[in-house]
Amino acid sequence: MNWFLPRWLLTLVASLLGGAAGHLMGRWLGAPLAGAAVGSGLGIGAAVLVDVLRGHRLMRWLRDGHPVNAPRDAGLWGEFAYRIERALRLREQQLERERERLSQFLSAIEASPNGVLLLDAGDQIEWCNAVAADHLGLDARRDLGQPVTNLLRSPAFVAYLQSGDWQQPVSFTGPGHASTLSVLIRRYGEGHKLVISQDVTERLRTEAMRRDFVANVSHEIRTPLTVLAGFIETMSSLRLTEVERQRMLTLMAQQTDRMQVLVSDLLTLAQLEGSPRPPADRWVPLKGLLQRVEGDARTLSAGRHVFEFPHPPDVELAGTEAELLSAIANLVTNAVRYTPEGGRIDVGWRLRPDGGGELEVRDTGIGIAREHLSRLTERFYRVDGSRSRETGGTGLGLAIVKHVMQRHGGELEVESEPGKGSRFRLVWPAGRVRSVQSQPLNAGVAA
Repeated sequence: MNWFLPRWLLTLVASLLGGAAGHLMGRWLGAPLAGAAVGSGLGIGAAVLVDVLRGHRLMRWLRDGHPVNAPRDAGLWGEFAYRIERALRLREQQLERERERLSQFLSAIEASPNGVLLLDAGDQIEWCNAVAADHLGLDARRDLGQPVTNLLRSPAFVAYLQSGDWQQPVSFTGPGHASTLSVLIRRYGEGHKLVISQDVTERLRTEAMRRDFVANVSHEIRTPLTVLAGFIETMSSLRLTEVERQRMLTLMAQQTDRMQVLVSDLLTLAQLEGSPRPPADRWVPLKGLLQRVEGDARTLSAGRHVFEFPHPPDVELAGTEAELLSAIANLVTNAVRYTPEGGRIDVGWRLRPDGGGELEVRDTGIGIAREHLSRLTERFYRVDGSRSRETGGTGLGLAIVKHVMQRHGGELEVESEPGKGSRFRLVWPAGRVRSVQSQPLNAGVAA
């Protein structure tokens, strides 16, 4: 109220000065009292006019959007201007803080791996992040304000949106049929909706692979167990000759070996997937690996195949010896199993121009059709299941080879044609190959 006293004094002074001037003028005209009254009224009117002008300046400042500071007048209007300007500045600062918070919030949603879509009460798009736009086939800017059901016409989504029962998410095929989406809706505000989308294609594929894996393992183990159970029942309920008993024991031993190999391969895969990446500074001589693989291959072949192994090169590979041995042995063992008697198996090594190394296993076996090549490294995938079981294969060998090479920074390459044999190549990067000799080494079969 510090403005009240000056304002009252100003009005009083204007009234007195006007009254005095009017009284003097009235005496000259012969009506001093009337002149005093008129003069006093004019003084008060002048004071009011000053107030009106100050108020007009304040209103014009507000009407123009207050681009500069408020009028710095004294009295009531100056107090009004100061308080209004202060309130406006505080509001602008608060709005700026809210805008910054909103920007940070939207940036956080934009960084989310899930899609986020905001709908108003009429199911029109208010905002969406880039992930939601990609999931639902929307344009994050052009489609704002559009009804979402005009743009996303999946019957499953439309029915889910209109049902109002959003306790559980709905899954449907995304635009382009390239992915499977899981969408969940939640209410917020006055009828607004938050739509959260997630690409579950990879998760569904992994779950399907896990189910297939469990089913395959169960089948692979159940078959020899069934055979063993049948033999045990036969031996316990029937009188067998010594020859029959020995034959059954031999078959039981074969089934037991088959299960042991399967369990061993499963443990190897689990170990490969759960262990750290092989060291790049632990060097394993290739010569020792090839000598061990050659001995095992000739034992498995029992003289039924012709082998050609390279003169052991003075080369070392960086990694884990057991894994490298497993990868090479699996390829050579497969070549022995799937090459008819009298066939030829060549193992070759060469240094590549980029400094890497390449080990090739080439056979004259039955070969593989082109449509099977891309799936050879899948677990339990067999081109010919009956033949694989006859030869003792578990369907896990090439999956193990692929994992080993990936862990060592390399890759597995396959070339094959039915009736023309196969070529399997293990390719190591330059950082995991070194020659003990000073001169470049090229030995074995060229690719």
